[in-house]
Amino acid sequence: MFGSGPETGHENSGVSGLLLTPMRFVWPYGGRRVFLSGSFTRWSEHIPMSPMEGCPTVFQVICSLSPGYHQFKFFVDGEWRHDEHQPFVNDKYGMVNTVYIAREPNLAPSITPETPDKSNMDVDDILNSPEPVPPVSNSDLEVSRHRISAFLSGHIAYELLPDSGKVIALDVNIAVKQAFHILHEQGIPVAPLWDSCKGQFVGVLSALDFILILRELGNHGSNLTEEELETHTISAWKEGKVYLSRQIDGNAISYPRHLVQAGPYDSLKDVAMKILKSKVATIPITHSTSQDGSFPQLLHLATLSEILKSICRHFKHSASSLPILQQPICSIPLGTWVPKLGESNGRPLAMLRPNATLGAALSLLIQAEVSSIPIVDENDSLLEVYSRSDITALAKDKAYAQIHLDEMSIHQALQLGQDANFFNGQRCQMCLGSDTLHKVMERLANPGVRRLVIVEAGSKRVEGIISLSDVFRFLLGV
Repeated sequence: MFGSGPETGHENSGVSGLLLTPMRFVWPYGGRRVFLSGSFTRWSEHIPMSPMEGCPTVFQVICSLSPGYHQFKFFVDGEWRHDEHQPFVNDKYGMVNTVYIAREPNLAPSITPETPDKSNMDVDDILNSPEPVPPVSNSDLEVSRHRISAFLSGHIAYELLPDSGKVIALDVNIAVKQAFHILHEQGIPVAPLWDSCKGQFVGVLSALDFILILRELGNHGSNLTEEELETHTISAWKEGKVYLSRQIDGNAISYPRHLVQAGPYDSLKDVAMKILKSKVATIPITHSTSQDGSFPQLLHLATLSEILKSICRHFKHSASSLPILQQPICSIPLGTWVPKLGESNGRPLAMLRPNATLGAALSLLIQAEVSSIPIVDENDSLLEVYSRSDITALAKDKAYAQIHLDEMSIHQALQLGQDANFFNGQRCQMCLGSDTLHKVMERLANPGVRRLVIVEAGSKRVEGIISLSDVFRFLLGV
């Protein structure tokens, strides 16, 4: 929503390692559409404010600010306004409100000529500035989870269906090579598989299948050759997949043998739980009018992103009814974080350098059972993200037949797919540890975004990663 704001404020402070403080901004004078803008967004971004539940004339939003003085103003129904009941000064932007964030807890402000965003605000005025968001209690957490669960239980998968669109399915008898070319050309990471003999959808083909196939091609003892891949059908590949999975690095990775799917009248909670339990990115929504369930219609491919968008849309004007939404993500058990010095972490965060081989990346994706890996420099600052779906770029012009996994670097592999379309033209979707859960949810609800890399403001040093499944496990308490 306003990702550059906190980072900009942090950089302007001139001091590294400062903690960002969540601050609540309130416009209590009504309006149809209210936005917030300020020095912490370089005055270039308008942050939407939401009406409070039960008080439609009171708008609020929470922003994470760096220590120091900040100026802000409200954009109400197309006009710039300031709150006369809060501290304000006459600036080059006209009358603007001001707020001060102490550099250390309980530290009184020191107003000097060198202070950025200098103002004449008195010490007494500081007491009227917005307060930091208090920690959420266990009771508030349970109330929030109950309300989200009740919403999801009261809505059905049919509501996810778009007014128009297309869903691509693949016949199990087409060649694997052709199938992955289709995935790449259509820009989709997964496709349901149709068996015309059985009159049923029998599975899905995903980027993970292509990863396993490429690893098998690179195995000198493999029975699968590049020539056979030209005619090797999806059906034949699926039959040998269970055996192959047991040979990978000695690990017997289990894959769902039966297609996980849902009906249009299943609740959104049931759909979300099926996705979480089966550890898949999407499940088909199918419907059959026959008693035996044969020849079903493929209506849609449901994702956690769509369900999260439904949650955000439903609670958009009543966010205050969910106290956990206003909590910074660093204060709640969410996602996978880089362990701090002297701290133990049950699941370390997988990261690689850009000169690591593609083979190493594919092995890590399988062994760690993750869908993406942050690519970092020698300072652990984020450079790129390599995801499972990136592997389909090798299907273009049969690039897979011209490379060796242990000779191509991750950087080179990403260049092959640099012409692909990514959300907002950005591959690396980031957030700060001080960002609220509400803000993280809104970003993850955007199409094509499956995870956010948590970085340190300024340096972009990787601190953790949050996926859609992480958010839903937290929201549903599973």
